[in-house]
Amino acid sequence: MKIHSINPVFAVADVGATIRWYEQELGFAGDPFPAHEPYVFGIMRRDGIEIMLQRVADYQKPDLYDLRDGGGVWDVYLRITGLQQLYDRVKDRLELKKPLRRQPYGLSEFEVRDLNGYVLVFSELID
Repeated sequence: MKIHSINPVFAVADVGATIRWYEQELGFAGDPFPAHEPYVFGIMRRDGIEIMLQRVADYQKPDLYDLRDGGGVWDVYLRITGLQQLYDRVKDRLELKKPLRRQPYGLSEFEVRDLNGYVLVFSELID
């Protein structure tokens, strides 16, 4: 057996709105199903990664962020290059849970909350 990838799957009330947010704010390309709204499924792609969406009518993600002692509860952890540039572009537009900071384990990170309440952590290896 060989595992080729792993994809987060987000339950969302509105697949179309979620795809539009990720396209506008983070540069993803969305592929919804069926061809016309209301969509029941979607895949968002960027740079070889995918986030899948499943429509759940009236879904509201529970806010789990503050349940973990010493740090937030995350939904996706993305290792990227160009962290400072992304941070500069989104810091005044998106809901930051934690600003850009250096971590003792050799990475810089920042955390944002998407329109559905999912927490995304963007990180980059410190040189």
